[in-house]
Amino acid sequence: MGIKDKTFSSCAQIMILALLACRCSAVKSGPLYCAASSPSPSTPVSVHSLRPADVSVVSALALSDVERSDEIRALNMLSEILFTFNLEVSTVLPEQRSLIDKAEYIMESLSPTQWKLLLLFIPVDELSVCTDQDFSATIDATVNRVEQILDSLHKKLKLTLVHVVVWGGLSGESRDRVCQFHCEEGYDENRRRLDTIVLMASLQESVSALLERRGWFSDREDFSVMLQSSPVHTDLSNPMKASMSDSSRDISMLTLQLWNNLLQPMTDKTEMDGRGIFTIPCPTEEKPFLRTQKNSYSPELGISQTEDPSPLLNTVMGSELTCEDRSPSPSIPTSVHALRPADIKVVAAMGDSLTASNGVGAAQNNLLGVLTEYRGLSWSIGGDENITTITTLPNILRAFNPSLTGYSLGKGSANSVRSFLNQAVPGAKSDDMVTQAHAVIKRMKEDSRIDFQNDWKIITVFIGGNDICAHCSDTRYYSPDNIVKYIREGLDILHNEVPRALVNLVELLDIIPLRRLHQDPTLGCPTWLVNMLCRCVLKPKDGSHEFQKLQEFNQAYQRGMSELVESGRYDTHDNFTLVLQPFFRNVFLPVLEDGRPDRSYFSPDCFHLSQKAHTLMARALWNNLMEPLGNKTDSEDFTPGVPLKCPEKLSPYLRTYHNSNYTYNTPPPTPPPTTNWGSDFTCVDTASSDTVPTSVHRLRPGDIKVVASLGDSLTAGFGAKAENLLQLVDEERGVAWSIGGDDTLETVTTLPNILKKFNPNVFGFSKGKSKRPNGLNMAVSGAKASNIPAQVRDLITALKNSTEVDFEKDWKLVTLFIGGNDLCQYCHDRASLSPSKYISHIRDSLDMLYNEVPRVLVNFVGILEIEDLRMIKRDTLGCSLLQENICPCFLKPHENSPEINEMKKVNKDLQMETERLVYGGRYDGRQDFAVVLQPFFENSVVLMVEDGTPDLTFFSVDCFHFAERGHAEMAIALWNNMLEPVGSKQNYNNFTYDRTKIQCPTKEHPFIFTQINSVSDVLTTAVPITVAPGTPLPADCPSDSVPAWAAAVLAVGGLIIGWVITWMIFYYRERKNRKRNESTQINGTKF
Repeated sequence: MGIKDKTFSSCAQIMILALLACRCSAVKSGPLYCAASSPSPSTPVSVHSLRPADVSVVSALALSDVERSDEIRALNMLSEILFTFNLEVSTVLPEQRSLIDKAEYIMESLSPTQWKLLLLFIPVDELSVCTDQDFSATIDATVNRVEQILDSLHKKLKLTLVHVVVWGGLSGESRDRVCQFHCEEGYDENRRRLDTIVLMASLQESVSALLERRGWFSDREDFSVMLQSSPVHTDLSNPMKASMSDSSRDISMLTLQLWNNLLQPMTDKTEMDGRGIFTIPCPTEEKPFLRTQKNSYSPELGISQTEDPSPLLNTVMGSELTCEDRSPSPSIPTSVHALRPADIKVVAAMGDSLTASNGVGAAQNNLLGVLTEYRGLSWSIGGDENITTITTLPNILRAFNPSLTGYSLGKGSANSVRSFLNQAVPGAKSDDMVTQAHAVIKRMKEDSRIDFQNDWKIITVFIGGNDICAHCSDTRYYSPDNIVKYIREGLDILHNEVPRALVNLVELLDIIPLRRLHQDPTLGCPTWLVNMLCRCVLKPKDGSHEFQKLQEFNQAYQRGMSELVESGRYDTHDNFTLVLQPFFRNVFLPVLEDGRPDRSYFSPDCFHLSQKAHTLMARALWNNLMEPLGNKTDSEDFTPGVPLKCPEKLSPYLRTYHNSNYTYNTPPPTPPPTTNWGSDFTCVDTASSDTVPTSVHRLRPGDIKVVASLGDSLTAGFGAKAENLLQLVDEERGVAWSIGGDDTLETVTTLPNILKKFNPNVFGFSKGKSKRPNGLNMAVSGAKASNIPAQVRDLITALKNSTEVDFEKDWKLVTLFIGGNDLCQYCHDRASLSPSKYISHIRDSLDMLYNEVPRVLVNFVGILEIEDLRMIKRDTLGCSLLQENICPCFLKPHENSPEINEMKKVNKDLQMETERLVYGGRYDGRQDFAVVLQPFFENSVVLMVEDGTPDLTFFSVDCFHFAERGHAEMAIALWNNMLEPVGSKQNYNNFTYDRTKIQCPTKEHPFIFTQINSVSDVLTTAVPITVAPGTPLPADCPSDSVPAWAAAVLAVGGLIIGWVITWMIFYYRERKNRKRNESTQINGTKF
């Protein structure tokens, strides 16, 4: 096809004129035409004031080296629309040749004195979508070609508006072309459709980033490039419908999309009336121009339009800033404490989905919209539009400094170019802060718009929501100390590597009010979905132990963040500071007039926040920035009318501790070295029961008369006070965690010393340093589970022979802890140290107590998770030599080796088998006997010191046994477990010494918890009939000896065998009857 300078054919002109003649004078516009639109009074001097009637020439280029027809047909139809505005418009089409040649030819052919509209098509269907190719490389190569073409056009063309079009084309032609490029068999329609959508979205985003980076090629008033606000494509939702569609109709639809995107954005969209006729949008008096970046705002692209001198305020999403003084400092400040809003050049953010803005712009009934990240609307980092229509921290700051950069635009992931310094990731937790900090720094350093060393920056960090949502799944990992540690690690990176920065640490929100949205079914919230997202917040019942833990964790996270800032750790020089912004500390849910929660502040999932909420969050954050420390607003009640504050005249700075004359609540001075590992006791009600209880389920601590213990070297106090190898063999039974009774609780923390506060006459504890016998401490160093039955027999004998013990009437507390040596030696004798053998020995031991000893509560401490002991290292002979010899099976294998994986499995198996035995009902037949599993060792966290190494003060000189400090921690953990209900017991111990950690019985539940009194009120629940010691134990459940799968197989097999036998009986009976009948019939027919 040669170059065509065509005014329309006579036939076409007659048809259009006839159509125009049919319109009624009273009608402004009809379905297929617009009312007469005059050209500009004189030839426009700016491309940004170009009207459709000003266009004299329309042309197109396709980013292709092959002949294409779709784009030509669409261009011809677009020319017909433009012809209604300017009868002299002409169309120029290139001949078939290479892309560069076509571009050169068009540039030489177009008139330099006429305004030109040039469409640059990027056909998606010619891009390879092979799975074995680098997808991003394909996009990058295409964008590079676009940039080359635009550079050439920019150099050689004047009076030109270029619209770049990501072109999906016709479904049939696209499908045929894509099939030419496919790389594997079975390239079906579903995959083609998905590939096309992904390609179009990726191209749209990448080309937008290119044009933003190149300033839209608008350095001249007579030339500009605009990306059409959305890809142009036919309906991709139904492959069958697409394959049968009419190509003429489809081209018409594509042309209408092109035309709609050419105009300045307006509320009127291309739509079909009731007769199936499409209405073409028309320019208006308010928006008469063809779209450019400068004269338009595209919600799809998130591009800011030129500010109207007096823009209309959106009273819901926008904000009014009344500050008169918006000037920067006279010179660039050298101190963060003298920083004015206008001095800020760069904004950045780290966080989770609330900063990534999932679902912020989603319609209330569009649940899938929650997956979309509306980063341009994000409260702390979004930059869509301006402050009058969208309230965000960057849009407020841009009112002070229009050159601000770093904010995110539109939609996309953290990896998107347009997300810029919004590096928040949906689903992120506090342990992602290090990764996000590195990502922010990398983008800052690599972007030419940022002077990394000299530009002042605001970085907003908001994290912790997903941690609190998951805390109940692993209270050890999501402990407040760990969360603060992870946040600290991320902030340390910013502090060490980013100059000239003020970091906002937004305190974790009070998440409890969120529950109300899901407690009112009339709101229609998808509670099932939020239960998956945030089970630990929604699951607990009001007033339950779990609910109390949720509140404690929420407040502890907040308190930990505050203490981190108050430590002054980040105020070591004048070009960096960390400021806590506490507006989310207390949240008051917005409600309707009828008192129900107002869903309009939430996205469709009733979990993420809507744009209304983001607007108020941005205002609250800004106002916190304006408020001095010590006087910051610490609540958010979602009141729409809160105005934006302005910098104070006397102190026009972003407030920091220094310019607020604030003194940190620094922690008290380091206490002198600890001389003992005692604990403080604050319990008030220490009385025993009015009468000696007959039920173990109504046993108060003061009712305990006798304590005893069974176990190995950890209960024998092996090396607990050792300072050298010679002292390691000393058994310090007087400080042993579960049975020691040296001194008092104030100097030695043990379970008996705690019980002495309730009953000073408690008997059985061991004292001093000696082997057995020492009180009722029956533990033997080196013991395994196989030795426990003998220890039980010794204990029963000692109890019966003691003159201090009323064997029948005294309540006895027996603590059993065993299994470390079974695990440590397992690889040397798998047969006798297997989990089944372990449980067999434990069962025999508990059976003896159950059958022979009245009035007993057994604390069975679950075997510890031994893996973390591999971290305990010290460059001493004891640690390097003895440790591995004491526990070779766990400490010698390499990390991730089959051997260590086997040991971890055995460790878990022992824990699970123990729980099955204890709570399998075997020991529930007596009213005066109970076994309670205390699980604080199930997950053990070794405390780390500042340099990231384990705190060795908890361990003895062999780096395996516990020192007295470790024994104190074990005693506290055991006692606290005893006061926690079964099913809600803390299953970890993180070894953080604190004299005030001892819990107290409550008035509501003054008893030591057992399985029965954990699930019902013992005062109103029928009490089981008392069974005397010696009564035979109930038979073991089949699950104790036969696996569940075996039982199922046997049951099914039995049914099948029974069916077969029954069938055979009936079959042979029927066969016998048939023979008898046949014989009768034959006999009856003889001649």
